[in-house]
Amino acid sequence: MQRADGASVAVDGTVVGSFDGPGLVVLIGITHDDDQVLASSLADKIYDLRVFGHEHARAAGVSLAPDVSREVSASDLRLPVLVISQFTLYADTRKGRRPTWDAAAPGPVAEPLVDAVAERFRARGAEVATGIFGADMRVQLVNDGPMTITLDTTR
Repeated sequence: MQRADGASVAVDGTVVGSFDGPGLVVLIGITHDDDQVLASSLADKIYDLRVFGHEHARAAGVSLAPDVSREVSASDLRLPVLVISQFTLYADTRKGRRPTWDAAAPGPVAEPLVDAVAERFRARGAEVATGIFGADMRVQLVNDGPMTITLDTTR
């Protein structure tokens, strides 16, 4: 997950998803034993992380009371989310110089779970943009901070 000040994803030179201003870019890898419950809890965890400040609220056009704590969540600000499937997060580089992706779930398992994460964000009120599952994508973003957080939902 990355806190961003604008992001986009393009496939074959055409932008298929984007947002301007503050929001989240979620690069998501799915492994073999992930499920719908895990997908929903991951989306909730990400959307509720307090990683934004009053300056982000102002940029998003949201007024916060002065007594609100310094950090607020994307949920508090109703910020957009860009969800990108990325099986390469499960690269295993322990042997040799060629990574393997044995820990990444195959498309028929992973795609519905990536969709479930995006749908959970939408159910929470987020404007959600996505890439195209399995496509060769070009992702551009302005990482704000920089802030990148790895969330592992292993049980």
